[in-house]
Amino acid sequence: MTQHDTIGEPEVVAAFDVDGTLTVRDCVRPFLLRVGGWRGVITALLRKPLAAAGAAAHRDRDRFKELIVGGVLRGRKVQQVEDLGEEFAALVEQGWLRADTIERLRWHQRAGHRIVLVSASLGPYLRPLGRRLGVDDVLCAEPLTKGDEFGDGLDGVNCRRAEKVRRLDAWLKSRRIENATVWAYGDSDGDIELLARADHPLLVKGTTVSAIPVGFDS
Repeated sequence: MTQHDTIGEPEVVAAFDVDGTLTVRDCVRPFLLRVGGWRGVITALLRKPLAAAGAAAHRDRDRFKELIVGGVLRGRKVQQVEDLGEEFAALVEQGWLRADTIERLRWHQRAGHRIVLVSASLGPYLRPLGRRLGVDDVLCAEPLTKGDEFGDGLDGVNCRRAEKVRRLDAWLKSRRIENATVWAYGDSDGDIELLARADHPLLVKGTTVSAIPVGFDS
């Protein structure tokens, strides 16, 4: 039992970033390479050269990502890409997870806390990874779909910075979770707003996260 697991206490929710927080590396580019190869990624950039150059000049990571994701995935069958996502999730689980932050996630699970992945990673592989980890939900960047194929770009805003807070708050509201005690874990400037939103924020970059936070029971 933790300090929060008493009658009348708010429900506890732990929000985890993924790339660099639960994993030892970025996952977006390796997945897109698995789907389209280097040829697909380069073609994605060359098909809209002015837009790509503008995004690079303005350091617009969200627009740059949208161009690449749309270029690589557009026209591909959703089921085909999701099958690759299942395989990729297995690869991540087997070799790319951070042992320390995964142990902290397991502590939250043992305590009965709700676990949500809040990430700019892509849904086709992040949802199966979430199932493998046994989390409650996955809030992430979703490629645009048109019927049984992918469209050109992202469905909505990239799940980064302030969008992470918006998605988390919408998720809490949809489940009628009020006044939740929020723990948040991130590793980059893309997590600044999410960490600021939390009651218990932890920037995990450059540190080893303890399996059990100080002052809490196992």
